[in-house]
Amino acid sequence: MSIQNNNDIERQLALLPAAFFGYCPRCDERTLFDRVMIGGGANFAPKCTHCDLDYDSFNVGNGPAAFITFLMGALMVTLALSLELSLHPPFYVHVLLWVPLTIVMTIVSLRVAKGVLITLEYRNKAKEAISSDAQKEVSVDDEDA
Repeated sequence: MSIQNNNDIERQLALLPAAFFGYCPRCDERTLFDRVMIGGGANFAPKCTHCDLDYDSFNVGNGPAAFITFLMGALMVTLALSLELSLHPPFYVHVLLWVPLTIVMTIVSLRVAKGVLITLEYRNKAKEAISSDAQKEVSVDDEDA
């Protein structure tokens, strides 16, 4: 059984704020996302402007988008139904309340989810899995080139 030092625990606890604010996993500068929260949304910058870490090499994919869409949809429908059943507001109140809230919460959640995934991918040195036969084929192709 290994004992983690305090530095490891602090880095693990700092994962969510680092993902939310868009800190580079290598140099901890705020360069992970293109622009500010709403303007850039959850789009990654091509690379870190401080340490030149290539963000395009990471494979975050669309998994967070599907998960966040379902989660936010369920949450917003539950809240909208609760409001409707308890206060019976006019329709325009629902439109003015839930449309912007859903958009903002989805972008914020996507930003955090994608930031967490890219940070964990970097910290754990995750790579795409490849079979030994495919690895040999890639090696032979590289030698031929």
